[in-house]
Amino acid sequence: MNKKRPKKPDASAKNDPAAGKYQISRTLPDLRNGPNPSTRAGRQVKPTAKKQPKQWKKWLKRILITILVLIIATAGWLGWKAYKNSGKLGTDLWSLFDNSKLKGEDRGQVNILLAGNSADDPAHSGGELTDSIMLISVNTTNNTATVLSIPRDLYVDIPDYGYSKINAAYVYGENDKFKQNGYPEGGMGLLQKVVSEKFGVPIDYYALVNYTAFRDSVNAVGGIEVTIDSKDPRGLYDPNAQLKLPNGVVKLDGQTALNLSRARGDGRGSYGFPQSDFDRSQNQRKMLLALRAKAQSAGVLTNPIKIGNLFDAGGNNVKTDLSLGNMRRLAKVTNGIQSQDIRSASLNDANGVNLLKNYAAPGGQSALIPAAGLNDYSKIQAYLQALITAPAATNQQGQ
Repeated sequence: MNKKRPKKPDASAKNDPAAGKYQISRTLPDLRNGPNPSTRAGRQVKPTAKKQPKQWKKWLKRILITILVLIIATAGWLGWKAYKNSGKLGTDLWSLFDNSKLKGEDRGQVNILLAGNSADDPAHSGGELTDSIMLISVNTTNNTATVLSIPRDLYVDIPDYGYSKINAAYVYGENDKFKQNGYPEGGMGLLQKVVSEKFGVPIDYYALVNYTAFRDSVNAVGGIEVTIDSKDPRGLYDPNAQLKLPNGVVKLDGQTALNLSRARGDGRGSYGFPQSDFDRSQNQRKMLLALRAKAQSAGVLTNPIKIGNLFDAGGNNVKTDLSLGNMRRLAKVTNGIQSQDIRSASLNDANGVNLLKNYAAPGGQSALIPAAGLNDYSKIQAYLQALITAPAATNQQGQ
């Protein structure tokens, strides 16, 4: 069967307008629904892909969100730590937002009584006795501070109790529930009264710490470094305190620091403690300043775990009348005090003079009294006043 071939257009159609219209409609695209994106000038054009955001921007956004979540979580965790321990410290968490000045700031002197005992060590007899007593004086006028050790064997007249070693004042006050206007209640109130009257300075705040507080605080900051400079070339050794250290810079963990704070060379074969309890007090002051320096270092301030551990160390084992707001204010006031402007002092070496002497108490007990005589604290008071009002070492150097 023969297929019919289509007829060729008549040549005359070239001049026929209708025919021209017919030809155009067969060659041009239908534009009634808009231009066809797949054709351009008679050529096929691939659709343009939607522009995707750069990958690094996605990751940056995720990282920033993660950091923000961590900051919020860390702040919440530290807030919980502060809340949990504020009750143990005997203070209110909301006091953290109190911007009031410290007691003593207006007179240019903030005095804090720091005492330590071993009440948390059941194996230690006489654990309630405050064998470590320090007076910390912060001069807010000349930006200096003084740490003075008060010997535990100082024989003092305790109001309503008569003469006794000063380390027993806390025990008396606790047992008899000391209460008097102008002083905290309990043992620290009575101890504060004795120190204030004998040394001639007002006491604004107190803090009582135990063995665990000191050990855990040192561990919380990752250990401390101190310089052992014993006159014995072998360093320090006291088997009773389980301590043996060489001369030079040593790093101490919490337990070793605690052992050093207890050592006074009374164990058999001991060496490096020619002044017994005075050496112990000197080492205690040395470690206290090292702990302060380490706690203010960037490695601690930027580590929330260490800060949280410090909260725990304090909250569980410190009794104080410093509120959280007071602590924040104290940190601000002392932040600018340089290490060389913190004086470490002892009454047995007051600019080369011993302001104390040995005394045999009734009953044969060995004790210490002022070199000027029993209950004569005039020279001790004069020394302390000169010490806490002296200009800063940096000012003396013109820095």
